Amino acid sequence: MTIIHQNDTLICISSQKVRVLNMGKTLSPRTEAILKSIVEQYIARAAPVPSQSVLHNNGLDVSSATIRNEMMRLKQEGYIIQPHTSAGSVPSDKGYRHYVESLDDIRLPLNQQRMINHLFHQVETRVEEWAKLTATLLANMSQNMAIVATAKPDNCLFKHLELVSIQDSTALLVLVLQGAVVRQQLTVFDQPVTQTELSAISNRLNGLFEALNNPGIQAKKAGLSDLEKSITDCILNIMKIEDEIEYEAPYMDGLQFIFNQPEFAGTRQTTTSLALTENKNLLRVILPDKLTDRGVHVIIGKENKSETIQNYSVVISQYGLPGEAIGCIAVIGPTRMQYARSIASVDYLAEVLTGLMAWLYGRKIVPESDN
Repeated sequence: MTIIHQNDTLICISSQKVRVLNMGKTLSPRTEAILKSIVEQYIARAAPVPSQSVLHNNGLDVSSATIRNEMMRLKQEGYIIQPHTSAGSVPSDKGYRHYVESLDDIRLPLNQQRMINHLFHQVETRVEEWAKLTATLLANMSQNMAIVATAKPDNCLFKHLELVSIQDSTALLVLVLQGAVVRQQLTVFDQPVTQTELSAISNRLNGLFEALNNPGIQAKKAGLSDLEKSITDCILNIMKIEDEIEYEAPYMDGLQFIFNQPEFAGTRQTTTSLALTENKNLLRVILPDKLTDRGVHVIIGKENKSETIQNYSVVISQYGLPGEAIGCIAVIGPTRMQYARSIASVDYLAEVLTGLMAWLYGRKIVPESDN
């Protein structure tokens, strides 16, 4: 089981369930049940929740006056807010946080797990389809906007080189990096070079550079011919550019679900949502300062570091192989989101993608213990 400490929170993540436990101040069972009722009714209806609705919803054998007193306490302690004096109550970020931390045994239903496994089995040999399928599935399962960044290593590794003659002094350089990343570049030489010569150079460099990173290839340049050094410089430049990219341009899906939310129906909010999706640095905007631990992170409202998304909640997880290739997967939606559904969806899809990455890299994943 993975343990993530976040402020006062202990978040316990396993491959089959996500359980979030509050380590801070606790509420009484009755107060907790009332807060849960308010949060879940507001999530379902997007309308302030009156005390009478709480009384009829939670099944507690108490008077309406008791419910009102408990709601007053929740308001005083910042768990709920009252938009207008005569209106019902809505959860605050603190209320949502407590609700998320009290969720237990969060898991995706088995029929949905089987459906996901079947769909990925159909594309398991088409690496370029993995992130796209994940974004589509995640958006539809969570009914929010999904973002998926493809996994990439901190330092790319050489896998294979092909040089294809195009003209007498021009060749297409095809570089394959670990993780099925393919890059191509036209290369112009100072003199004519035959395909036979290019093939011989490819074979020699493949033997020298196998599984090396940029510094490792640099160290091998000393014994190369001028032509081989020229080709090696092209390889090093491609790998340098790859290493400087934190994440590839992410796949996004589900913007329509954002627009369908009542809290984003106004022109100003719609403009904000559009600006959010058009932001080329969106992934950097939603990433927490430290996303190094495995497992699902939930960032609610003003917990987000960027003001741009402080009306949103983010459910995010890394996936992949630590030390080899890491990507991330996230759901963005209103703070009034179905947290259990989003957490379960992100958790399971991250697990599926990690399994695919392990298969791609020829690695085995050790199952996590729930103890």
